[in-house]
Amino acid sequence: MTQDSREIVLNAWRAFAERDLEKIAACFTEDAEWLAPAGNATAVALDVPSHMVGRNAIARFIADDFPRLFTRDVSVSFRGVYAEGDRVVVEETMSATLANGNSYVNDYCLIFEVRDGLIHRVREYMDTARGHRMVFG
Repeated sequence: MTQDSREIVLNAWRAFAERDLEKIAACFTEDAEWLAPAGNATAVALDVPSHMVGRNAIARFIADDFPRLFTRDVSVSFRGVYAEGDRVVVEETMSATLANGNSYVNDYCLIFEVRDGLIHRVREYMDTARGHRMVFG
């Protein structure tokens, strides 16, 4: 299952990059959850919840909301992708140009839980203080 889980998550990242709502939704279980730190800069700036529930809510965020803040030059550099059983840990650096013209660069760690071949839960960690400085500073 390790390789399968890893591939499921990497395929999801390719769908995220395409910003195709249906392709993104197809990566998640119906009852999927995405948990990010409460009050993180992205959630505050976009007035969206930091805890999203349901494949459609997650897909709408990635396809529609995310590009309103991270408007261009979005890139993700993977530092590592580690899989064991149904869990996949992704270490990455994301950079982009924000809607306000500021540059954004932040490190993330995401833990994906896979169930029945789909992503069931994502726990997202980042430097929230740094994110606030870039988005609101």
